[in-house]
Amino acid sequence: MKALTGRLLVAGLLVGLVAGCARPTGDFGRASSDRIHDEILPEYGHRLKNMRGEPTSTFNLTDLEQELRDRAWTLIRPISAKDWIDGTAIEAQRTGIIKPIDDKLDPSVYYLYLRSDKFRSSETRYERVVSDISGDTDLIRPFCTLATQIEDTDTERLNAMNRRKDLKPTEYEASVGRVNENRNIIAWVKRSMSFRLAAYRYAIDRLEIETPSRQRVWDANTAWRRLAGEVAFADAGCRETKTYDVDGKTRKSRIYTNWGGERPAPVK
Repeated sequence: MKALTGRLLVAGLLVGLVAGCARPTGDFGRASSDRIHDEILPEYGHRLKNMRGEPTSTFNLTDLEQELRDRAWTLIRPISAKDWIDGTAIEAQRTGIIKPIDDKLDPSVYYLYLRSDKFRSSETRYERVVSDISGDTDLIRPFCTLATQIEDTDTERLNAMNRRKDLKPTEYEASVGRVNENRNIIAWVKRSMSFRLAAYRYAIDRLEIETPSRQRVWDANTAWRRLAGEVAFADAGCRETKTYDVDGKTRKSRIYTNWGGERPAPVK
């Protein structure tokens, strides 16, 4: 009982540490190296996940796995100084201190923070939405490329495990745990992008009522549709789909890129 109480107290202190110290950010929105958030909190989070019976791994990260985690962080953290995604809770989830809570976030909060900023022009809010949407859109394809590489290497890992008959139980558990960790990160990013898509949709719809602007609404909706296409691409598995014409030649898919803008419209 005393041991359990002690663990709970330490967990409470760590959560408080997360709350009081956000993960530092470096150039281009990337995470900066920090012992608290890169070593201490993840180590204790690893122990807590073991206590909860969640698969974990003690394996060293491959270069691709480290890059996956770095790119994922840029897609799950708050996209502005305003903490509308609840960066404290997200950081506690990332380090394993708490169970996933991202499915409980409220997408309407983005609009509340957006309208609370006292911009000199109402048009600036639309510009901010378009900028945020475009920033997210540009990050999805690189993440998808990396995610598919990770999935392929994890398949190689599982195949190698099946071929080896001398694996120790700890090695087997670490292998399965790492595959599980990678899959959870990829799934989290996909949930995050769907959440942001909903947040942007809510904000655009409310801005159209609060501060109407036909051109700006059009710009925002155009950016939103492009993001929706990229999110759909990620949800479908991040794999390019080839299409073929009757002559058997590969045709470039226009489902998720440029929304039919790859060639000029026919002139009547």
